[in-house]
Amino acid sequence: MRLGQILRKRLRSLFHRRQVEDELDEELRYHLEREVEQAVDAGARYEEARLAALRSIGGLQQFKEECRDMRGLNPLDTFVNDVRFAVRQLRKNLEFASTAVLMLALGLCSSLAIFAFVDAALIKPLPYQHPERLVGVFERIDPQCIRCNLSWPDYLDWKQQNTSFESLDVYSGTGMPLTTNSGPLPVRVGRVSDGFFRTLGVAPVLGRDFYSGEDQPSAPRTVILAYGTWQTRFGGAREVLGRTVVLDGNAAVVVGVLPKDFHFAPVGPAEYWMPFHPHSECDLRRSCHGIYGVARLKDGVSVEAARANVVSIAQALEKLHPDTNRNQGGNVIALGELIVGDIRPILLVIMAGAILLLLIATVDVIGLVLVRSESRKREMAVRSALGASSGRLWSQFLTEALVLVAVGSGLGLAASHWAIRLLGRLLSEDMRARLPFLATIDWNWRLGALAAGITAVYAILLAVVPSLRLRAPEIRSNLVEGARGTGGVWRGLGAKLVVVEIATAVVLLVGAGLLGRSLYNLLHVTLGLQPEHLATLDIAAPDTTYGKAPQTIALARKVLDRAAGLPGVRSVGVAAEGAPLSHNGNTTWIRILGRPWDGGHIDIPQRDVSPSYFTTLGAKLASGRYFNETDDQSRPAVAIVNRAFVRKYFPNEDAVGKQIGPPQATPKPIEIVGVIEDVREGPLDAEIPPVVYRPFDQDNDDYFTLAVRTGQDEGSILPALGRMIREIDPEIVTLHGMTMTERAEQSPSALLHRSTAWLTGGFAGLALLLALVGLYGVITYSVGQRTREIGVRMALGAETGSVYRMILKEAAWLAGLGIGAGLLLGIAASAFLRDLLFGVGPWDPETMAGIAVILAIATLIASFVPARRAASVDPVQALRAD
Repeated sequence: MRLGQILRKRLRSLFHRRQVEDELDEELRYHLEREVEQAVDAGARYEEARLAALRSIGGLQQFKEECRDMRGLNPLDTFVNDVRFAVRQLRKNLEFASTAVLMLALGLCSSLAIFAFVDAALIKPLPYQHPERLVGVFERIDPQCIRCNLSWPDYLDWKQQNTSFESLDVYSGTGMPLTTNSGPLPVRVGRVSDGFFRTLGVAPVLGRDFYSGEDQPSAPRTVILAYGTWQTRFGGAREVLGRTVVLDGNAAVVVGVLPKDFHFAPVGPAEYWMPFHPHSECDLRRSCHGIYGVARLKDGVSVEAARANVVSIAQALEKLHPDTNRNQGGNVIALGELIVGDIRPILLVIMAGAILLLLIATVDVIGLVLVRSESRKREMAVRSALGASSGRLWSQFLTEALVLVAVGSGLGLAASHWAIRLLGRLLSEDMRARLPFLATIDWNWRLGALAAGITAVYAILLAVVPSLRLRAPEIRSNLVEGARGTGGVWRGLGAKLVVVEIATAVVLLVGAGLLGRSLYNLLHVTLGLQPEHLATLDIAAPDTTYGKAPQTIALARKVLDRAAGLPGVRSVGVAAEGAPLSHNGNTTWIRILGRPWDGGHIDIPQRDVSPSYFTTLGAKLASGRYFNETDDQSRPAVAIVNRAFVRKYFPNEDAVGKQIGPPQATPKPIEIVGVIEDVREGPLDAEIPPVVYRPFDQDNDDYFTLAVRTGQDEGSILPALGRMIREIDPEIVTLHGMTMTERAEQSPSALLHRSTAWLTGGFAGLALLLALVGLYGVITYSVGQRTREIGVRMALGAETGSVYRMILKEAAWLAGLGIGAGLLLGIAASAFLRDLLFGVGPWDPETMAGIAVILAIATLIASFVPARRAASVDPVQALRAD
């Protein structure tokens, strides 16, 4: 009962403080008046009686404090008073406070923004049921391809014979024309086997999943909508079920809608998902590979065991089908690794940069707080002499630290939301398509925990570090010495912190320099063509109209004739399966005729091009001839190969006149009639592989790229090309119209290198700025503490130049140690960047030397202002200084 009464009194004292204070004042006045009345009744004068009453009570305010102690109010009052005092102190030192708050906010903001992306890519679980059991399933041709796609017949055999998978399904992503009232629109479509969504553990939010057997050629055509497609194209109407859409000329019935948060990065941002329906000659042929596998492991089965299982199946199929499955193995990779494997090292490098920036910002703020605590030594000594305990002084430091951290962290949290959105906008459209989880980043408990952890570390460091100076003997000596202390402790500690800051900045600058040089090398790599005045446009013709070779050839000739007649056009050409710099094209199997053959085959990229294609690109013929108009299906099969092909298969030989053919016992020969200098067909940072080019009229496709060389601005020709295609056939879809320069600058490899270089460079620039601020602070403090010494030197005849040299020498030592240590650490850390570098080694001497020079110049500039201040000291005023 008594405990409850005490608790109620404490709560009342806390939440009704004004009323309690009034009651306390009234009670004290009552006792004081009774004492005075009793003394007056005894014959004393009123003034004497009042003084005697005050003495008997023991002092009114002191008695109040005792009453507050009994009620538990003093700690709260003390804290409130400390906060007010801390705010007043920080307002008086606005420059210190604003700098410290800015650095705290910067460190927290950068760390949270980058961690949000790391969390989304590497930590946050994939939006599937038990994602740790999902794996990607591939064929493997060592060492050419470790993640090769499957063929439909191989998939059926793997599905039937495996013992490791609870389920195995396949997928592929493709573009298709969607028939609309305003004409065909290009849309992304995912083709999947019937159990694909069940394997992922994803159920439609509206309608149903695909039935078993619904992916067979004879099954009715159905389609499931992505949630965004349902909202934008159908207004979110529940009556969408049963409606018909026409994709690639085929009608399909809508049977379901996927969840809002569903994505499957390997396919990209598909708007429609349809059963696979193998129907083309390629789909049904074992040697034609165009799909990828995804499987759910059985309970207790590891990735390694599943990999061994599919390898054994592949070996058995190789014996059964030696013509089509020669040298084909199997591979299994965790789905998470498949999705984020390429971006993992980049995210880790950027996260390391954010951590280093956080370290520098924290060190800088600690340095500022230490400088300020040095300037308050006499204040602390006076307060100690007047009775303040070390604990009371420490609580004041803690309160000031909490105020700084609260303001800095608040700004950092607010800025992190803006920074996350800004970084999201920096992602290219292609990167958002390949990594959709990076486009929907939001706050979660992991980011909150990191923010709380960083804030707590901030508070502890800012409170504990300066309080280490509150030892009683040192406080007493501060009272005696006043402000004449040399500040040697701070100068020593501050100098060490500055060395750490400079070294950290150098590490970031080394990474940024190497990534910047990689980006420069990437954008200036030899393309094997002339990108200036070259425009490209992808053309997707419907299979229902142009699915046969004669129709495709006729369409290509009409497109070439019409494009050549446009104003400003100098030459035109077409190539099947994409433009240069996009990908290496479809692959084909060949063998070298005239050489012993062991039944194996060579998997090699192939492009089908028109006779004028190479001259339009500006590619150079090394030997032999280009294709001509007579190279059609009525003439012997011919091919042009690139230099890489010759280096690998005909070293020290003339390849012109040699023959290649499909890997069959009696192949139809294909004569090599020319050798072209290497054209970079695939990614900018990939090695150029051997490539075979075939005449478009002998081997073609209804998806091809139009290349146009003009004598004017190449971008201005693109609208005319689109209108020209629509005039030929409004059912033809055009997409990816851009100049060749844009293709290079916006290629996935260039965007990836650019974003990494810019982000790391931004961190490096901020780190350099903060390190220079720290150096400036140390040198400025050193000058302030040595003002008397400098005055004595100048009074004894020291020249201004000697003062400059003294100060700059101190700065040079700090900078030299930081730069040296940073370069050593940078060389070690750059080894982790090896996979991200292009055309430059991790120990690039030019980059290291350039960074050393930049740091040396920057530190000289940062040190010049305090050196100039020291050189302008008035000896008389300096000698009078305390």
